[in-house]
Amino acid sequence: MRSPYMMKNKSIIPVEKIDRAILVIRGQKVMLDSDLAEIYGVRTSRLNEQVKRNRERFPEDFMFQLTNEEKQEVIANCDHLEKLKFSSTNPYAFTEHGTIMLANVLNTPTAIETSVLIVRAFVKLREFLSNHKEIERKIFELESKYDSQFKLVFEAIRELMKRELLDKNRPRIGFKINKEK
Repeated sequence: MRSPYMMKNKSIIPVEKIDRAILVIRGQKVMLDSDLAEIYGVRTSRLNEQVKRNRERFPEDFMFQLTNEEKQEVIANCDHLEKLKFSSTNPYAFTEHGTIMLANVLNTPTAIETSVLIVRAFVKLREFLSNHKEIERKIFELESKYDSQFKLVFEAIRELMKRELLDKNRPRIGFKINKEK
């Protein structure tokens, strides 16, 4: 089966598709078996069959099966995974290392080529999160460093906000134009 995301060995997988497939479950960034099967161009049953045949390659930090509660939460929060509610088995979640191992187990040209894109998506997500933490840290440093200097400014802004709220509730006085005719 040829992946709808691959054509003539040219990668046309939208990065957004891979990014959307990366979920955070149990505090780990993972991809579900159904998303990986679609991206790798195989059936989910075939993917899981290969995992079961090579179980020793998938320790707990590479792959785990979702609980019923986790499955329901994923279905509720991810529209593209709504089809999972009709499945009698809970999906498997693969970490970044698990997706790489999965490409090795599947060993199809599509799986190998796609695994590179998936790893890049995980790396991009990791970089984004680390940059976000760095910005958050710098803002905190600025706030703690300059908080006393800008305390008056913040108090003045709060006072103006209070006045604006009070002014909206106060009845207006003065001349009003009657627009009714």
